[in-house]
Order: sequence, then structure tokens, then C-alpha cells
Amino acid sequence: MTAPTWRTSSYTSNENCVEVAFGAQVVGIRDSKHPEAGDFTITADSFRAFVRSLKND
Repeated sequence: MTAPTWRTSSYTSNENCVEVAFGAQVVGIRDSKHPEAGDFTITADSFRAFVRSLKND
């Protein structure tokens, strides 16, 4: 299995740094300032719904 490719969010600032890694069925999320703290995953469908809700607000 290959290691995830982490991408920094386009909305990242110096204070709030979020990285995401897209898989076929899951999305990993972590703090880019502290990647050693680990990450969590959610389903790709849940991530899409989350992003849609942000765009609608």
C-alpha cells in the first residue's frame, strides 16, 4: 500500500493549517503543523457533504 499524498488546504493561513489526503473511499485530515499527532479519516461522501455545506453557508 502506498503512503498518502498530503495536500495543504487552499484556505490555510499561518495560524490554521489543515492537510487532506484523498483515497478512493476515504479522506484523511490532519494538522500540518503537527502531523506527528496523527490524522483521522472520514468517508469520501461525508467529506463531499461537508465541503458542500461550507460552500452553501
